[in-house]
Amino acid sequence: MQTSEIISVNIWQIVVSLLNLLILFLIIKKFLFKPVSNVIRSRGEKVDAQYADAERALSSAKESERELTEKLNIAHITADEIVKEATAQGERRKDNIVGEARAEADAIIRQARIAAELEKKKAQEEIKTQIVEVSSALTEKLIEREMKVEDHHRLIDSFISEMEEVNDDR
Repeated sequence: MQTSEIISVNIWQIVVSLLNLLILFLIIKKFLFKPVSNVIRSRGEKVDAQYADAERALSSAKESERELTEKLNIAHITADEIVKEATAQGERRKDNIVGEARAEADAIIRQARIAAELEKKKAQEEIKTQIVEVSSALTEKLIEREMKVEDHHRLIDSFISEMEEVNDDR
């Protein structure tokens, strides 16, 4: 064999190879690219909807916390009025009435704090549950199909950054 035959360029082979590559590209684009893109878009919309639900639940919990704070303020005002009335009635009854009013105010404050804490924990647990459900669903769907390593890393980085944004908003 001569070295020129080994190094020579065969134009017909290049043309046939390019045509094969073009046909393969068109087949993959028609049968894989659009359906996979549609599936990814629909899953993204579902995840966005679940995040919107979680945001609504969080805003509801904040509203409940605001209402409980208002009730706590009213309880403080009530307690102050009771203390003022007790002072006006006289020195002898003053100690008993003030003690009762403070005990009642403390009980109301404790109950309001307990209720606010329970609402806050309930909202946090609900958000955690939703995040776990979303993560589980996403993981199941990712396991069902084969991914490139770059896509996998990109998806994980995106999910982590979204979770950090949700945690920063709290």
